[in-house]
Amino acid sequence: MHEALAALFDIDRSDPATGIKISLKKPELPLSTPASPTPDFTYAPDAVHIVNGRVVRESRHTDSPYYGWAPMTGPAEVQIEHRKAGGRKPPEPPVALGTLEYAVVDVETTGGGQRNGHRITEIAIVRLDADGRKLDEFATLINPGRSIPPEISRLTHIDSDMVCCAPRFEDIAPQVRAMLAGRVFVAHNAAFDWGFIHGELVRSMGKPLLGKRLCTVRLARKVVPEVRRRSLDALSYFFNVRNEARHRAYGDARATALIFRRLLERVQEREIETWQALDRFVRAPRIKRKRSALPTPIEDV
Repeated sequence: MHEALAALFDIDRSDPATGIKISLKKPELPLSTPASPTPDFTYAPDAVHIVNGRVVRESRHTDSPYYGWAPMTGPAEVQIEHRKAGGRKPPEPPVALGTLEYAVVDVETTGGGQRNGHRITEIAIVRLDADGRKLDEFATLINPGRSIPPEISRLTHIDSDMVCCAPRFEDIAPQVRAMLAGRVFVAHNAAFDWGFIHGELVRSMGKPLLGKRLCTVRLARKVVPEVRRRSLDALSYFFNVRNEARHRAYGDARATALIFRRLLERVQEREIETWQALDRFVRAPRIKRKRSALPTPIEDV
């Protein structure tokens, strides 16, 4: 055992004041084989320094001539593609509002929750150019494949007899997707209409609904500060828009399209020229003003 240790280590007992010093001997074989493409690495005699069983200096230090050298182990170095943390997509180049088209959408359904099995009973799409002028429109009743609750029929005036011979959504899905493709999806409370159409397109075609979307409720909050409520009825009254069939998809879609045209005019007055600027403008959080505790002054008449 002592002979094996003596073959690996140099043991210095010459100075009793400093104790026993143990250091590794220089190996007889190089750390890299001749076949390796990397050069042989010079052995550092001071790689390990032990005094009385305590390590006082280890590995390579900046004051060592061997600093920065290390034996090659494992496979050769591989060039790794560097990507930004989080895997975020590069920002989209600015899209001018003058190059966009819009698809104003409204749907009527058997109820308010798609996850509860409710389906679309009517859909209407009005296609607009960048200035809000109508280019095309599409509207149809849809057989939902389930009964329509009486309270929904009283609101929409759509009953089961009206939709029994209507096409199912899978029959019109290609036409709906073609009307929406490449256009900004616009609706009053867009999350509701988007959710139902997205679910139907996934169910019938196996493809999700993708693209830009814009909610006229949120846009009206930004550009129509004169009104306190932004319901479809309130905005129709404010802009003097006549709705020929309230709570029907074709009537509400056409009224929303006329209101949206007026909203676009107000957007242009604010010199918003790109989709990215409009999207940031709509999504920006509202600043709530604190109400004063003092009574409102009354001007003398």
